[in-house]
Amino acid sequence: MGSEAGGRWWQFLLPWRHRELIWQFGRRDVLTRYRGAGLGVAWSVLTPLALLGVYTVVFRHVFNARWGAGHSESDLDFALHLFAGLVIFQWAADLWGRAPRLILEQVNLVTKLVFPLPVLAWSAALAGAFQLSIALAVWLAACVLAGYLPQWAWLALPLPLLSLLPALLGLSWMLASLGVFLRDISQVMGLLITGLLFLSPVFYPISALPEWLRPSVERLPLTAPIEALRRIVLVGRWPDPEPLLGLFAVGLVLAILGLLLMRRLQPGFADVL
Repeated sequence: MGSEAGGRWWQFLLPWRHRELIWQFGRRDVLTRYRGAGLGVAWSVLTPLALLGVYTVVFRHVFNARWGAGHSESDLDFALHLFAGLVIFQWAADLWGRAPRLILEQVNLVTKLVFPLPVLAWSAALAGAFQLSIALAVWLAACVLAGYLPQWAWLALPLPLLSLLPALLGLSWMLASLGVFLRDISQVMGLLITGLLFLSPVFYPISALPEWLRPSVERLPLTAPIEALRRIVLVGRWPDPEPLLGLFAVGLVLAILGLLLMRRLQPGFADVL
């Protein structure tokens, strides 16, 4: 943030001023990720589809999982419900898994330039959103082919994603700042993200949980967006606004704390790097 953001750290909550920089770094991130790969950006579709196939076989045919009463028991329907959770999880996992290394990967920006460091998390979120948009397009096309025709509720599709964005950024700013000093955070985050995959309702509906466990799972950051996405497309109803607004409010607090932490720790980055 440097001298430019000394008294205006809040500008990065809506960083219109740095939109071109965010776009450039996000675009470079996407191109770098697939540079040299024969299939290029197609991997952003193939990877979630491959994971979807594996998870569907394991949970549907090995563990005999069922989505619950009132739902079709076809493999396609099961896969569509699962994929809705998987795309949300993958967006968060990619960003939070990379967050501890965001500053470590850009040492020159810290030691040689006055650079607005919060831009790095924004550009990483943008690059992840690019892959998310492709995966969602594939999912929506499959939903239409399966008989889930577009309804007015589909206009609310951006809401689950926007509700999660502040939490994604806030935790990323915290992890990026602490990751400069505590290199083990990357390893810890790998374990936590794996746990989040199985604790969040990716492979099951929240209604399938016992009553005593449901409140704890509902407080997880991915629960509200995943359930809202399924409700919008697979049920055709508008999402319940309360969980999304609650997540957005908590995420906004995390974003402010993350920016404050980065501003506080930034003077010591160059000494460590």
